[in-house]
Amino acid sequence: MTDVTIRIGLTGGIAAGKSTVSAHLCDLGAFVIDYDELAREVVAPGSEGLRRIVDSFGADALDERGELNRAWMAEQVFSGQTSAGMRKRLDDIEHPLIYQLALRREREAMAANPQAVIVHDVPLLAEVIDDMPVRFDHIVTVEAPEDMRVRRMMATRNMSEEQAWARVGHQSSAQERMAIADVVIDATHNIERMFEDVDRLYAQWRLEAR
Repeated sequence: MTDVTIRIGLTGGIAAGKSTVSAHLCDLGAFVIDYDELAREVVAPGSEGLRRIVDSFGADALDERGELNRAWMAEQVFSGQTSAGMRKRLDDIEHPLIYQLALRREREAMAANPQAVIVHDVPLLAEVIDDMPVRFDHIVTVEAPEDMRVRRMMATRNMSEEQAWARVGHQSSAQERMAIADVVIDATHNIERMFEDVDRLYAQWRLEAR
């Protein structure tokens, strides 16, 4: 029997519940590549990514500890008239480095288990899918209404309502995410129902890997 690696793209609106789904897939045995984690790794102190950001944005991009000043960067790329250009500058630095690291993680997973279910957890998948060096067997998006997500960000991320809506506005729409997905998980359901849906999906993917 031929070994098959199943590659899943996982996305969703900010604060919709994607991380909860991702964590459950990991518990089930999937190999999860967390692109938020990769994004932190490629700008760690001493990294090539951080050096390029400082070269492009200036010394204000660093905090007093020599780490990426995330609050300052968020102000540059999520607010103001020049934010779109600023965000593109940042993406042009980070994304190629993130993709390189993701491919390395994938090779490690495939070497350990040729029948792996590999989940690429990509918050902005709809925006970057055409530029990614991987293609997916299935794409899942986790969705919840925008007002619910804004309330969650205000409650759990210490954001103002204006900041939360700005984050929502800088992402693809639910319609754009659903246009690339073959599975939509409704995050307005209770967590037990969500996990049942994910369990069924994972069982299906494991069969495809065999």
